[in-house]
Amino acid sequence: MSQSQVKLYKPLFFNVFIVIFLLTGCSPIKKTLNSNIEGDSLKNSFHGLVIIDANTKEEIYNHNGDKYFTPASNTKIVTLYTGLKLLPKYIPTLKYKVTQDTIFIEGTGDPSWLHPYFNDSTAIAWLKNQETIALYTKNHSEPRYGPGWAWEDYDTYFSPEKSTLPLYGNVATISSNNGLEVSPKTFFHKTIIKDTTLKRKEFHNKFYISSTEQDTLEIPFMASENLTKELLETALGKKIALTPHFPSGEKQTLYGIETDSIFKRMLFKSDNFLAEQLLMAASATLSDTLSTEKAIDFMLNNHLKDLEHQPRWVDGSGLSRYNLFTPRSFVQILQKLYEEVQEERLFGIFPMWGPNNTVQEWEDHTTEPFLFAKSGSVGNNYNLSGYVKTKSGKLLIFSFMNNHFRVPSSEIRETMYTTLKNLYENY
Repeated sequence: MSQSQVKLYKPLFFNVFIVIFLLTGCSPIKKTLNSNIEGDSLKNSFHGLVIIDANTKEEIYNHNGDKYFTPASNTKIVTLYTGLKLLPKYIPTLKYKVTQDTIFIEGTGDPSWLHPYFNDSTAIAWLKNQETIALYTKNHSEPRYGPGWAWEDYDTYFSPEKSTLPLYGNVATISSNNGLEVSPKTFFHKTIIKDTTLKRKEFHNKFYISSTEQDTLEIPFMASENLTKELLETALGKKIALTPHFPSGEKQTLYGIETDSIFKRMLFKSDNFLAEQLLMAASATLSDTLSTEKAIDFMLNNHLKDLEHQPRWVDGSGLSRYNLFTPRSFVQILQKLYEEVQEERLFGIFPMWGPNNTVQEWEDHTTEPFLFAKSGSVGNNYNLSGYVKTKSGKLLIFSFMNNHFRVPSSEIRETMYTTLKNLYENY
């Protein structure tokens, strides 16, 4: 063979080698993934899985990646991205304007005011130093619940109402282990020890706890303008006024706790209240009127306009079954997060996920922590989207969505963990 013929065939030989390498290198992984997808636990249900390499963006696996699923709390990943794009390092906690001898204030949706976990009193301490305070609460266009939320969840801990100036997480915290204890104390005389399945009267702030209840209950209360005024007055130790109008002109902003601390709590505890309020707080950076819909529309028309499959997205928490996302969309959003957020910060916010669900400490002692992901569950649906740090040092992005199954969700979680651990060990 002449030297010119050798030069001619070299690229051909090289390309054939690459094709053979890719086929032999990837087929065992794909064969294993196919075996997991076709397993007994996923029979008779609808499932999708997309996996890509975070750095090369190479698609490693795609099964039903272009089909729409009910995402449940995977929606919080999109809320996180919204917050990271629109909210500053410290959350705007209050807007105000001083006119003559009165300070007019309005909420920004910040969920941390007197929250049972954050217990933030930044705004309370600041307001205690003000003389005459006028509270404006009409800077929103929000119903108390999101579209498609289940009405019967009104007394469950995961379904607090939305509001512009939430206090105490918009829940009453009640226990009866050592006598009746209620926070905020405003609700003490509205709480009855009674054996009933209901925790609150539907349209009233009247609460119930069983005499044998061992847990501390968090029961959503009905928010209102007058109740907000009453709770604030109690916290401040002085009277404030309600005002039907906010004066025109430039508003000043008071900032609260680090926003990342709220993001982390939202993802780790899958906290619906924090997710909804973060989306409202994000909307406050776009308009004087707080609106979940405005925040969503802005993101879809700007930072998410390049998604391959445009979602139906209606709330911040994923409580609504109206939400529809594809696995491919979640992978694209997770890719954006990886590219736009410093890795140390991102994996400081994202929770670890183990065989039994989100974990605070890694439970599989045979391996290093390798799964950073957000789960999402609602009746007969379980999804997981996030990142796999493989043993070989690669970072993979995935979205594994499962809808309409009838087996125990523990079987679905076990299948997911086995699949993702195989990726960790062999890719």
